[in-house]
Amino acid sequence: MDTSYPREDFLAPTPNKESPGPTVITIGTPKVPRDHMIWSVFNTVYMNLCCLGFMALVYSVKARDQKVAGDVDAARRFGSKARCYNILATVWNVVVPVLLITLVVTGVIHLSNLAKGSLNLFSLHHYVADEDRK
Repeated sequence: MDTSYPREDFLAPTPNKESPGPTVITIGTPKVPRDHMIWSVFNTVYMNLCCLGFMALVYSVKARDQKVAGDVDAARRFGSKARCYNILATVWNVVVPVLLITLVVTGVIHLSNLAKGSLNLFSLHHYVADEDRK
């Protein structure tokens, strides 16, 4: 058994002038995934119908945790889900009040038309006097 140190099979080969140098690949800075936390908090506090805002907040927190842990792929995946839930919650929070306002306005217009019609029903112009019948 050979116990000499350093062993020759572990020594690095000497550079050869004919061999190319090391290959350098320049990689840009990775894009930090967004967690949409402020948007999620707003959707959670404002109306929060069908718990869509709360679900967005849960995925935003998960995205932020994964971003801090260094798992960029999981943070991007959770951030994407948070964005989808935020879009759904925002559309829901805008469409429902607009729909309710339009229903109230059309109901008021319809009731005012009915009220005008009922006033005409009880007017004296439609009744024939007893003297005119003879």
